[in-house]
Amino acid sequence: MNSSQCDNNKNILVFSLLIPLLTSCTGGDGSGLPPRLPPGSLSPDFSAIQANVFTPNCATTGCHLGAGAPQGLRLDDANSFGMLVGIASSEQSSLLRVAPGDPDNSYLIRKLEGSASVGGRMPLNAPPLEQTTIDVIRQWITAGAIDDRIPSSEPIRVTALSPIPGSALTASPTNIVAMFDRELDVSTVNVMTFVLEASGGDASFSDGNEIPIAAASITATPASATFDLSGVALANDTYRVRLFGSGASFVMDLDANALDGEFSTTFPSGDGIAGGDFAATFSLAIPASGATLDELQASIFTPSCALSGCHTGPASSTLPAGMDLSSADASFANLVGITSLQQPALSRVTANDPDVSYLVQKVEGTAASGARMPLGGGVLDQTLIDDLREWISDGANR
Repeated sequence: MNSSQCDNNKNILVFSLLIPLLTSCTGGDGSGLPPRLPPGSLSPDFSAIQANVFTPNCATTGCHLGAGAPQGLRLDDANSFGMLVGIASSEQSSLLRVAPGDPDNSYLIRKLEGSASVGGRMPLNAPPLEQTTIDVIRQWITAGAIDDRIPSSEPIRVTALSPIPGSALTASPTNIVAMFDRELDVSTVNVMTFVLEASGGDASFSDGNEIPIAAASITATPASATFDLSGVALANDTYRVRLFGSGASFVMDLDANALDGEFSTTFPSGDGIAGGDFAATFSLAIPASGATLDELQASIFTPSCALSGCHTGPASSTLPAGMDLSSADASFANLVGITSLQQPALSRVTANDPDVSYLVQKVEGTAASGARMPLGGGVLDQTLIDDLREWISDGANR
């Protein structure tokens, strides 16, 4: 056989091997099989697992890709390592998605093997991965879940952010996660260098009415930083995420390079020079499932509370007038997140939690202090109280 014939035969063989790989991807309905690898061909390295498992089986349209990724977990090449290793599962927060050195307590393994206590086995609506493939992922985790890809030689940059910059969310995120292309000095990620703020309702961050958002915690792994929003109620607004690469405190890599942070809509961040702040925005608009505050104002506060000699304002520390309920704007300002004067351990309205909202306790007659509201008037109809409860459960948004 001459060399030309050998080359032709090799091309035919390669093409025949590629055909099943190219035709195995599905539209998410599970009708096709995920790519299969010959036994022993998948190495326990992140780069191989990403290319042969996560990318073709998980980072697909309608699944762990883009702004709508389930549980915010994006498994494309730019995001997966930073969103897996050392990051708490949003379905089972007591477990890490990938716990280096401990595959049995890595939520990823439980989801792939079908032993997780929440949700279905992954890949969802598709045949399960072969155990030999899962065993290779187990090996990678046991060996420390290392990212074997060649790190950038440039100053540390932001390579991805969740939520995606510019995205319009309809549900409050559970965390903000930033990914990086070099190993972080995790000690430099803190409340001074990783900041979230609301615009104050006007989508502007230059007029001085911005509202800082306090994280439940801020943590970092060598590849990512997480601003935890567990238990933090976000109002409908525009939000800005900032990671500082300049100033008195800033994010650094292990070589003491300051974050190269300048961001102009595309990743990675930066202008090639160490130093510079990263800033990106997203918006939140949670659809109201019940009565709006304007409707509650018309049905409850105006006819039953903002009466002469009662909750008429101006706002002050004197009751009852000081709790101004004369308009929807005044009611929002005087209720949501405002400490009760009668019961300082409670807020008048605690977003997402009607049971510990003092306002609900007062209108239901269960408050430890004072009389049931409205004072001297008829008891509120239970349907109105239910509307009030639902508004608070939905986030007590303006």
